[in-house]
Formats: sequence, C-alpha cells, structure tokens
Amino acid sequence: MECWGRMLRAFLSGPGRRGGSAYSSWRPHRPVPGLLNATELVSHWTAIFEKEGIPEAQESSEYIVAHVLGAKTFQSLRPVLRTQPLTPWQLQRIQELSSCRLQRTPVQYILGEWDFQGLSLKMAPPVFIPRPETEELVEWVLEEVAQRPHAVGAQGGPFILEVGCGSGAISLSLLSQLPQSRVIAVDKGEASICLTRENAQSYEDPAALDGGEKGMDIITHILALAPRLLKDSGSIFLEVDPRHPELVGGWLQSRPDLSLELVAVRKDFCGRMELELAMWLTPDLTAALTYSGQQGEEAMKAFLPLEPGSCSS
Repeated sequence: MECWGRMLRAFLSGPGRRGGSAYSSWRPHRPVPGLLNATELVSHWTAIFEKEGIPEAQESSEYIVAHVLGAKTFQSLRPVLRTQPLTPWQLQRIQELSSCRLQRTPVQYILGEWDFQGLSLKMAPPVFIPRPETEELVEWVLEEVAQRPHAVGAQGGPFILEVGCGSGAISLSLLSQLPQSRVIAVDKGEASICLTRENAQSYEDPAALDGGEKGMDIITHILALAPRLLKDSGSIFLEVDPRHPELVGGWLQSRPDLSLELVAVRKDFCGRMELELAMWLTPDLTAALTYSGQQGEEAMKAFLPLEPGSCSS
C-alpha cells in the first residue's frame, strides 16, 4: 500500500485538514459505561451518528461493529455474538472506527474493503469508491456479451478496456465472470493503478492473465528454462488449455536444443489437459520442477530470476 500512501498523506493534509478545518472543533466521544455487547453498541453509535448528521447512521454503525467482530454484515453475525460481552480491545476498536465515521470518512475507507459483484476489494483514499449503481453497468455488459456471440474474440472471450479503473472493481468483476476475456484497465492516477494491481493480485496471478496470442507465452518460457532447472531424466508437468498439447508438440520440434519431448497427455475431470514432458541427455542440470495450476505459477516466480548455474545441486 506504500504506493498510494504518499497521495493519502497529501489528501489528509489538503483543504479542510489543516488548522481551522471543518473538524477542528470535533472531539471523540467517550465510550458509555455499561455498553458491553454488539447490539447495544449499534444502537449507541446510531444515535450519535444521527445527532451529528452522519448519512446512513444505522448502516454505518452496523458495518463497523460487524467488521470488528469479523463479519461482513451485522445481520450475518450469529445471534450469540450480538448479545455476548465484547472484549476491551473490541470496544476500543469500535470506538476508534466510529470516531473516524464522525469525521465523515466513508465506511469503505474505514473498513479498508468493500464487496462488489461478489468480490471483496480493498479500498483506500483517494481512489473513488464504486457505487452500487456501477454493479448495474457490469450486469449490462454481461448481458450484451451473452447476446452478441460474434463479439467474442480469438481467445474465446471479449477484449475489454476500462478507462478510469479506480479500484479495479469493474475490470475484475467482468474478468471473474468472463474468464476467457482479456481486460486492460488504465487510470491516470498512481493510487488507482496501485490499488487495482493489489486487488488483482488477490484473485489472480497477473502473469496468468495474459498468456499471449495463443496462450503459450508462459508455457514456452517454462520450457525454455528446462536445461537449467531439470536434472537428467527430469520431468515437467503442465496444466494447460485443451488446444495446447498440439501447440506444445510443434514448438518442441522447433527447439531440439532443449532435449525435451512430450511423453504423455491426459485429461483431468474438468476436461483440462495435463502434460508430462521428459528431458534426456542433459548432464549437470540442477533442479526438478513440478508445475500444476496457480500454485505452480507461484513456484515458478522463485525460479524465473535465476541465472545459469545459480541453483544448488
């Protein structure tokens, strides 16, 4: 979050935040003795928010209390959690977050996250918070894609460009529901780009979002590393798209210097292809790698920066 921290500091020190600000006369409310459970605290802070003219007073207090208790909404709390005594830390934390709300900090910024189309996305100032109405835009796009199959590109899904991505809510929600699509999200603000990237990394390895025109870029990168990652008679296992076995076989024919051959192709229960590639005549090689799905992609990150000879035998 360092990348938007500089902008956050500028935001907090802007107009209305220095001496003579709108909140210079504001003082935090002290906890009321005897308020020990979640239900009582929601009522207490709702009354304070209403008195101070805070919009959506009850919703604000419910979200804050639920967040401190580890839930998304107050309604999702188990009944016992609504009435059992809170710990001193929970009481203090609710006090702190509610004090922020009294300064009219949006609830989304206070919680640091917000749900959008089923995705829990990080939120931070000064990036705009996606409005509920924006979810209707996503639904509209999904309806159009479903009704216009001719708009589907070579990758099996549409090519989508979002200008002014903010937190990445639109791009990521479309990508989650149109997994074959390709999405480019742009924004002129550094904070927005950083937050979108962080949200994307929470759901998908960014490298996995773009495999090139035929989806082979990462695969060929892995195979090209084989001479310095595999021992003699080592194997590489890949989980790939159904169209890739033929492409991999053709690519290997063009690279006899790798001493790799495709020895087996299987289908998993979801219909995806799994490949086994074996190495031969490869002395003095250093590491063995099994690659399968997203965990394998993360494992590859540790190998990609290595220089020849840098692996221990």
